[in-house]
Amino acid sequence: MPRPFQLCYITDRKALAPGDLPHRIRAAVGAGVDLVQIREKDLATRDLTALVQQAVEAAQGSSTRIVVNDRLDVALALDAAGVHLGRQSLPPEAVRRIVPKGFLVGVSCHSLREAKAAQAAAADYIVFGPVFETASKRQYGPPVGLAQLRDAAAKISIPVLALGGITLERVKPCLDAGASGIAGISIFQFCPSIEDRIHELRRQLACSGDVSSPR
Repeated sequence: MPRPFQLCYITDRKALAPGDLPHRIRAAVGAGVDLVQIREKDLATRDLTALVQQAVEAAQGSSTRIVVNDRLDVALALDAAGVHLGRQSLPPEAVRRIVPKGFLVGVSCHSLREAKAAQAAAADYIVFGPVFETASKRQYGPPVGLAQLRDAAAKISIPVLALGGITLERVKPCLDAGASGIAGISIFQFCPSIEDRIHELRRQLACSGDVSSPR
């Protein structure tokens, strides 16, 4: 049985040194991250295609799955594992009708209503937040907080990954609120070693319960 979705590294090449993102993705794959979400919204299609191709090749033979933010065409063309959808993306139910069996569909959600809609549309997982205050998510309004995360996790049967202002100290409160795991940019990129960071996150997940059992 595949490991449940618990750790999702969301990329932001602008926060890294030029040319460092492919190396960071390879390191995350080597450390066993569950999902890498290629979120490079401003990349030209040719450059995005090259990046996704490198990521897909890096993940071959591993347990890591590569999903592409919004660009279903690129994900399908390069045999990525799936696509991640936001508010302005194609509706997940429309995507599900045209993708092959086993193709992952993730959805960003900012309320229980959106989470229920994503689950009803056959999403495979949701990223829920922002849970905490974070500059990168201010456009989505105030943080939803742990109470709303707990409510969503209790009422949604697919994996719920907490997003937004997630630090090492905030992982346990998110897991205690019922999140399956966490997603983020900073927690994976603003650290000396992404391998050490993923290993520490795995330790926290193991301490939170039986990680071999899906939610």
